Amino acid sequence: MIVPMRERVVAACDGASKGNPGPAGWAWVVSDDSGTPARWEAGPLGRATNNVAELTALERLLAATDPGLPLEVRMDSQYAMNAVTTWLPGWKRNGWKTSAGKPVANQDLVVRIDELLDGRSVEFRYVAAHQVDGDALNDFADRAASQAASAQESAGSALGSPEPPPSSVTGASAAPRRKAAPRKQGGGSSSRTIKAKFPGRCVCGGSYAAGEPIAKNTQGWGHPKCRTAQA
Repeated sequence: MIVPMRERVVAACDGASKGNPGPAGWAWVVSDDSGTPARWEAGPLGRATNNVAELTALERLLAATDPGLPLEVRMDSQYAMNAVTTWLPGWKRNGWKTSAGKPVANQDLVVRIDELLDGRSVEFRYVAAHQVDGDALNDFADRAASQAASAQESAGSALGSPEPPPSSVTGASAAPRRKAAPRKQGGGSSSRTIKAKFPGRCVCGGSYAAGEPIAKNTQGWGHPKCRTAQA
């Protein structure tokens, strides 16, 4: 489905996984000129990780919007945003391998997103998840993705689906994600940040020096912004 022609499209996308990996879903939402959610779509992924769900949501949003219009994408996944705005150029130069020589995780989705971004005007805007009086579009996408993950059913405005319910209705499994939003991007890592005693290399492939702030990742220590990324 292609959204109607407009001068600019403002949208949000999000993914959810109940277990990471576990039952997963994706969602995107496009606002009207007043900023109110107008068109949306959500779908199931079966068993998948949060990172796969987040990237899938972005891929579906890009595929569903007019490539000739400027697009603002609001998202709360630092992993997905870093993947397409920071790490992607280096991955391409390295033949879709990290600087450590390992294959890029979720390469098929990243390649597809790179193709959809080609020649487009897209601005990525990070918004914090699950905040009181937070971003309404992000909250809508979050609820729709969570519902799709729990129900494993497609939904959306084109299907005549009702607005996704509040997160408290989608199940208690969403509660840990609301208490610690960064965990949704990789899971199982600590939010504690310390100063590195020795230089090292982050999971994203970049290095850090002794004395720089680092945080625990599922694959070791690295940059705080990459603490849950699986690069």
